[in-house]
Amino acid sequence: HPRRRQRQSSISASDPPRDQLSPTKLTATIIEELGEVQKQIREPDFEAFRQSIASAFNQSVKPSQETAQFVNSLLQSFNEQGRSGLKTEIKYAYHGYLASQRFSRSNLQDQARIADIRYPVEWYPATRQMQRTIHLHVGPTNSGKTYHALKRLEQAQSGLYAGPLRLLAHEVYTRLNARGIPCNLITGDERQLAVAEAEDVNMTSCTVEMVPVNYAVDVAIIDEIQMIGHEERGWAWTQAVMGLKAKELHLCGEERTVPLIRELAAAMGDSLQIHHYRRLSPLKTMSASLRGDLSKLKKGDCVVAFSKIQIHRLKEQIEFRTRKPVAVVYGSLPPEVRAQQAGLFNDPNNDYDILVASDAVGMGLNLSIKRMIFTTVSKFNGRTTVPIEISQIKQIAGRAGRYRTASQAADRETSVDELSGSGAKGAKVSPAVSSPPNLGLVTTLDRDDLSSVQTAMESQADPIMSAGLFPPVDVLVRFAAYFPPSTPFSYILHRLHSKSILHPRFHLCSLKDHLQIADTIEPVRNLTISDRIIFCASPAGIKDETLRPVLRAFANCVGSKTGGGILDIKALDLGLLDVQSTTGSRDHLQRLESLHKALILYLWLSYRFAGVFNTQAMAFYVKKLVEERIQQALSKVANKKNKDTFTTKRILQQSLEPKNPAPDKTDDSRFHDEQSLTSDHKPLPFPGNPDGRGVTGQTTKKPEAGLDVTIPGPTTDQGSLNRGGAP
Repeated sequence: HPRRRQRQSSISASDPPRDQLSPTKLTATIIEELGEVQKQIREPDFEAFRQSIASAFNQSVKPSQETAQFVNSLLQSFNEQGRSGLKTEIKYAYHGYLASQRFSRSNLQDQARIADIRYPVEWYPATRQMQRTIHLHVGPTNSGKTYHALKRLEQAQSGLYAGPLRLLAHEVYTRLNARGIPCNLITGDERQLAVAEAEDVNMTSCTVEMVPVNYAVDVAIIDEIQMIGHEERGWAWTQAVMGLKAKELHLCGEERTVPLIRELAAAMGDSLQIHHYRRLSPLKTMSASLRGDLSKLKKGDCVVAFSKIQIHRLKEQIEFRTRKPVAVVYGSLPPEVRAQQAGLFNDPNNDYDILVASDAVGMGLNLSIKRMIFTTVSKFNGRTTVPIEISQIKQIAGRAGRYRTASQAADRETSVDELSGSGAKGAKVSPAVSSPPNLGLVTTLDRDDLSSVQTAMESQADPIMSAGLFPPVDVLVRFAAYFPPSTPFSYILHRLHSKSILHPRFHLCSLKDHLQIADTIEPVRNLTISDRIIFCASPAGIKDETLRPVLRAFANCVGSKTGGGILDIKALDLGLLDVQSTTGSRDHLQRLESLHKALILYLWLSYRFAGVFNTQAMAFYVKKLVEERIQQALSKVANKKNKDTFTTKRILQQSLEPKNPAPDKTDDSRFHDEQSLTSDHKPLPFPGNPDGRGVTGQTTKKPEAGLDVTIPGPTTDQGSLNRGGAP
């Protein structure tokens, strides 16, 4: 991806390394790490490899171009990831050294042919035999583009909706079934099959990773199509666009996808119709910030931060200033809890007037936000602090001032003609259905950030130039067959990634999580290549180090084909459910969130290894208990009055705040005493399941052939940025 390479090169050129070392010390560090890696690998060939590397640092010998490139890669790995990155790069270099010794010229040529993925259009021959019509619906947030596509889906005999979040998939599933259109729900960790009395179920709502590419339908919708350029998940949108066997394929997203989709449609031989929309309600960037004064917050405000620590600190300080509870939404919260927090904020009859959220607020939740307030215009990307992209600022800001809130929608259903008149270009607005617009406002907490937000709101984001790709499973299996069984699977992934040949229209999605998962389960025996591929595609949440022992325990269950009962896996911290936290500590909340992620992973694996992870119904039940505990923990944190000074950048400098802020005359109820929000939840005994009922007591349809699973499941909404999904 040319733009990504340019951005990465500019970052690496401007950012100082983590540890400034002289060439002599850097050489010593590399030699030291070579010795540490040799202790771990303990293979006779490593000594020859070590000597070849050591000779590269001999000042009297001019290094070859290949050696110089290798030394530069070591330096870059050390600058970006420290000693751990350097060690990983040395391991990969060693296995590359072995490959160069063992592979013949014909072997290397065969590998190059397998790694040639320039023409992914050819991966779906059955779809290429169809003459599809692609409808591209583009416009800003809150313009009705997805609404129009869903109306067309409701009219079809068969169809499919694919969204980026489980929450969105569940919302469409609920909507269609409520309107008498039987619809199945398929996400990575949940299946709910509709019960149709006299006919087959021809509608499916799913997450994008779970799209069945060989499933023929009349109408299919792929939501948030701009994520086709996502660095990690873009491959799923590319796969869906190229592989879905739909007569009509509706793509909904941002205007900047038009050039790329036009190129892809031409390459696939599909006709393309582009529908442009304008925003249904006005959105205005304010001329003044809050100047760091949290007492200026009003009912309907959403304060956006980009770290969980900052979100919790803001929550505590706002509650201390306003004496009212604050709802929170961030990525690591379970989808069900996010939906509950959104419900608290949307309810006009309680005291949850303010929402503190991360960038997760940008999609998937129906929120009645009046004003969006950015606390910063930069965020930490895992290595350095980078500016927030224009497209992300506009996506988040666009959530303010919804055209029709949930309460308004309950009073009167929006008609197709009404939305067509307000959103589609060239149409007229009918006076009979006109209503006062909901003005959305955008500002910042600190005045230094306001100009950046104003500029972003007036700017156009760069067009998406390439679509994400990930090598298909059959390519991975064929490529891995060339390596001996002792070769780490992470190196096989790394080598295929580095050897892949791409068309400029595509880019390879990031391998970061895949490599970490592969290394975590590498010591596990008796796992096939297919098993390792499935684990690498799982939503393992590997950034949470407490989940790594859980992941390894799950892999051991698959390797041994036994011990997959949820009560038999000691790595699961189920004893946490018996701990009643009275202080509402963040550590306790963090442990609950980690346990929930582990249960999501268990459920995800239970649909791929049903014979091993065979206590799915109990896992759903425990997951529900954990969600209750998390909600309870958030309530206790809400009641905690923290009077410590908040020293995060630009927020709450006590000397600049008014000592006794006057109540807002338009909303003097904000300063009432907060109410107690806690409630004691005692775990219920696990219900028996002798009659085929799910944990919620709902009768579910018997799974179709090929779905060797039990289908219990909660009826609450699910939504999470689920990274993984095995094809």
